[in-house]
Amino acid sequence: MKKTLTLTASLLCAINAWAMTPSNEPIQPILPAKITDPAKVELGKQLFFDPRLSRSGFISCNSCHNLSMGGSDNLQTSIGHNWQKGPINSPTVLNSSMNVAQFWDGRAADLKEQAAGPIANPGEMAFTHSLAVDTLRSIPQYRESFKRVYKVDQITINEVTDAIAEFEKTLVTPLSRFDRWLLGDKEAMTQTELEGYKLFKDTGCVACHNGPAVGGNSFQKMGLVEPYKTDNPAEGVAALTGKDADRFKFKVPTLRNVELTYPYFHDGAYWKLEEAVDVMARLQLGRKLGDEEVGKITAFLKTLTGEQPSFTLPILPPSTNDTPQPKPFD
Repeated sequence: MKKTLTLTASLLCAINAWAMTPSNEPIQPILPAKITDPAKVELGKQLFFDPRLSRSGFISCNSCHNLSMGGSDNLQTSIGHNWQKGPINSPTVLNSSMNVAQFWDGRAADLKEQAAGPIANPGEMAFTHSLAVDTLRSIPQYRESFKRVYKVDQITINEVTDAIAEFEKTLVTPLSRFDRWLLGDKEAMTQTELEGYKLFKDTGCVACHNGPAVGGNSFQKMGLVEPYKTDNPAEGVAALTGKDADRFKFKVPTLRNVELTYPYFHDGAYWKLEEAVDVMARLQLGRKLGDEEVGKITAFLKTLTGEQPSFTLPILPPSTNDTPQPKPFD
């Protein structure tokens, strides 16, 4: 109880202090999530963890966006149905509500649209929307929950993705040490970390990595000064527009919790944060940083790890005789 009261008091202090954050800083603190419909969030949490939304009955949203691992899967590319190798690195779901769009290429406008994609992707959850909905309709507790939350007699994919998105909106990570420093706690960061933040700004990293999420709010070409060499076939925004100018243009990833979301970049090619810092400085900014400079920037980046989402894991309602059986090896 004491820990809960302390955390609540800290969150209230953060909210009150946020208004006094220096306006000249390119990064702003993250505010705690505001939950206006707890029942909808709870339903979305169940769906986020429910593997029965996949053909195999094994893969859930949490498989690729593991909330015990920084909201990602810490793999170079994700594993899909029948052990298929995914085409791209799984971005973190933490603070994803702050993104200008979803997916590396921005093909989904928001979290609701994004949630629909993996369910029907043959390389991911390998189901169909209609079969996923049939599964939920076959379970009385789910029917009751959707009727209570959405006032509908028939579940549709619209309600399913809306509920998942509402849960994902709560997955923010406030009260990082950097946020506490922004909010006035001058003891929250070491001198090395502060020097790293100054280098982060002076080097030009903040041109793309800014705002509360320290990124996620723009699309940029990967390899502005030097070309980025990779075997990954992903073309970025060009795959949507067909324009050569958009080739290798990707959404700038958030740097919040970046020490937890390795390996880095859309192809997951770099496992060490120090290497990622060095590559970005050279390829994007034309700067060759020394080891000490890289070390200081890396030290700063680790202060961006915030309070991780903490909640009771959902107990999922049991299947019935009418529930479609999983096909993990089909």
